[in-house]
Amino acid sequence: MLINTLISWLMKKRIHQIDLFMKYPHDVQAELLMKLLNAAQNTEWGRKYDFKSITNKENFKQRFPVQDYEDVKPYIQRVMKGEQNILWYSDVRWFAKSSGTTSDKSKFIPVSEESLEECHYKGGKDMLSIYCNNFPDTQIFTGKGLSLGGSHQISQFNNESYYGDLSAIIIQNLPFWAEFIRTPDISIALMEEWEEKIEMMAEHTIREDVTSISGVPSWTLVLLKYILDKTGAKNIHEIWPNLELYMHGAVNFSPYKEQFRAILSSPRMNYLETYNASEGFFGIEDVPDSGDMLLMLDYGIYYEFIPVEGLESDDKILSLEEVQLDTSYALVISTNAGLWRYKIGDTVRFTSLNPYRIRITGRTKHFINAFGEELIIENAERALEIACKKTDSLIKEYTAAPIYMEGKKKGGHEWLIEFEVNPKNMGYFTEVLDNALKSLNSDYEAKRYKDLALQMPLVRTMPEGTFYNWLKHKGKLGGQHKVPRLANNRKYVEEILAVMGVGV
Repeated sequence: MLINTLISWLMKKRIHQIDLFMKYPHDVQAELLMKLLNAAQNTEWGRKYDFKSITNKENFKQRFPVQDYEDVKPYIQRVMKGEQNILWYSDVRWFAKSSGTTSDKSKFIPVSEESLEECHYKGGKDMLSIYCNNFPDTQIFTGKGLSLGGSHQISQFNNESYYGDLSAIIIQNLPFWAEFIRTPDISIALMEEWEEKIEMMAEHTIREDVTSISGVPSWTLVLLKYILDKTGAKNIHEIWPNLELYMHGAVNFSPYKEQFRAILSSPRMNYLETYNASEGFFGIEDVPDSGDMLLMLDYGIYYEFIPVEGLESDDKILSLEEVQLDTSYALVISTNAGLWRYKIGDTVRFTSLNPYRIRITGRTKHFINAFGEELIIENAERALEIACKKTDSLIKEYTAAPIYMEGKKKGGHEWLIEFEVNPKNMGYFTEVLDNALKSLNSDYEAKRYKDLALQMPLVRTMPEGTFYNWLKHKGKLGGQHKVPRLANNRKYVEEILAVMGVGV
């Protein structure tokens, strides 16, 4: 009890600093930009773009082009081979391997000591600070935190450079004392073979007093359901009676919410959403059950935003003070790991400007726009939520892609859905989904008018284990690997159907 009280008090001290950047967001960001530029002024890029002469964000915008991974890849590869002082001033030895969901190619994101300490670890501590502030009677530190980390062990590029999932890098570099408050042991947490790892995690954690869990929703569910099967328990609280918090991120939680509530039924159970990626830690849900995440402004990340409708032009890049509510923006970041004006591929919208709070709306490359319908993740998630509510069904996983026009055949959208609870009437589910999409997206509605360009969606109910087996077939179980929700081509849909032996 004394330890819990002491740690909770220490965590809440950080709230005063968070309040400071909430009150003075623009000053904090402007100061941070100059700090980043000053730190990197003698790097190869600092000299190339003359960081010394940049005195404000306007200079920065004019001087420095926006980058994507392909632009910065050659420089990252040089650092991976051992060269230093190229993108960032301190030695960069760690690289977060990210497969993404739009390409089979891996990306390697530099992770500096500064980004580990001042961004990723700071974000981890702030999750608990915010939680303790919102729930002052928490007993979270009386037990252990279960971390469901990545599926890749740390590997070497050379004698001095290492790569792996971001979660594996974070676990590998944790201070020694962190091992006393987390589970399972590092040797299990960093196991690469996913199915063996799940078994070992279950075996070792069911004997612990787990008070919090953190991890990607889809893979966390796999672990929790495995534990229920293994123990014969009906509810996770039978195993961990003091469990009170689940911290989640990486994917939209809405499709998983009811599945979690079915097996985590304690009224004391709380949920906290985060926005953490290989490139940085960006947001934390600071108002319980709101789904809105506070944009963290003092993590060594300078933010800029491109309106989605102007994504192909670098002329419309906005600073924080220029953003508006309810507009989707592509996120551009400059970081203390040497990413400069880097488009990470995510889109967000602001739900509050005082303080700045965001929601993730999708990916710049994750949409369906084969017929001008501009269907984005946010539309899809909300429409499925409506369809499930009206049909008393529950979705486990899904993906969707266009059906292209052929001859006189009209186009449409094909949805592959694996249900946890099937709708009693599939035709009604499809009708509700279609109508919800029309109500949420005027472009979709226009294309659906009298089946002019788009036919009624084709919804295929997939057998249990479809998406798990597909990811297993691709060697992508666990960790950061996610089912792609929307694609503007049929690659994923045809792969999944082929693995299941279904004709396309």
